[in-house]
Amino acid sequence: MKSLYNPQFDDFVSGIPDHAREILERLNHLLLSYPGIHCKIRFRIPFYDCKSWICYLNPLKKGAVELVFLRGRELADESGLLESRGRKMVKGIVISDAANIPYETIHSLMAQALIIDEQSITIGKQIRDIRSKKGT
Repeated sequence: MKSLYNPQFDDFVSGIPDHAREILERLNHLLLSYPGIHCKIRFRIPFYDCKSWICYLNPLKKGAVELVFLRGRELADESGLLESRGRKMVKGIVISDAANIPYETIHSLMAQALIIDEQSITIGKQIRDIRSKKGT
């Protein structure tokens, strides 16, 4: 499955074993289906952003892929699939089989992550506006 959205992603997955490649391609297609989401290879893995970094895909050993949310601690995870794995801010879902991607959970988490992304940008803009008014 070729990505119509980003040749960098196609180059990235070309070096990944078939099992993990299928998971990566399905998740890439899903993530890029959200309005305003863009993919860019950073630190040798695909990151997805809207106004700020939302998540990234991390190929793991043994063919699994972790979908990691950069502000995962702020997300409500009713499924219990998000794991911190000793990290302070990020949380991720480890996916070891393309046939068992938890689409409903990912949709819920992405919806929350996009709201947080929007609110963070709005709050940051309000703070900058306040600071600029004080400076005038």
